[in-house]
Amino acid sequence: MGRGSAVSAWPRWGERRGRRGAQRPPRTGKTGLELARIIGGQGKGRRLKSPRGRATRPTGARVRQTLFDILAPRLPGCRFLDAFAGAGAVGLEALSRGAALVVLVDASAEAVAALRANASALTATGGEVRIVRQAAPTALAAFAEAGERFDLVYIDPPYDSDLYETALERAGRRGLLAEDGIVVAEHFHKRPLPERIGDLSRTRDVRVGDHRLSFYRRQPESARPQP
Repeated sequence: MGRGSAVSAWPRWGERRGRRGAQRPPRTGKTGLELARIIGGQGKGRRLKSPRGRATRPTGARVRQTLFDILAPRLPGCRFLDAFAGAGAVGLEALSRGAALVVLVDASAEAVAALRANASALTATGGEVRIVRQAAPTALAAFAEAGERFDLVYIDPPYDSDLYETALERAGRRGLLAEDGIVVAEHFHKRPLPERIGDLSRTRDVRVGDHRLSFYRRQPESARPQP
């Protein structure tokens, strides 16, 4: 096992198969929401608590499996930002798979309480977890201003929100995204996202059922619009 995870807070600033291979529906709680669990790495199998009183939509196991299959070479030792963390299914999956630092951002007090409980349950996986209670666009701007740089940034606001463009623009700022960093946005497959926004250019998108993962990287200086 790895060294214990350090959990800190920054102030304001799989499917199972039954007999003969028949698929069983995912386990759900009293609200009918799927109960997320870690699907890979040292914390594999650990269930995650959902925030009380919120219809949080955790990123499903199939989407996470696709995401982390793609990101696998970049995970060991990376700095990972989960900007709309909810229960922390994506960020804590990154922790379980070797991220050195995971920052979990959510504006909800209920989400932060769940994040603390879930992060504490993964203390044996190694790495550091920081939890920030703040609106994601505000936190992204603050990180960029402070020079808190990340190798991987995950953006997953409510699918019907208008936060995607703002979050993407701020995630791509030089002070926040490492030079070779990647921003990933999870969104409904029929909801288009721009090919270019701010300093970011989309390099790949992958559909997983009704969901889509859009991958962005910083554009070369020569490709950016000149003032």
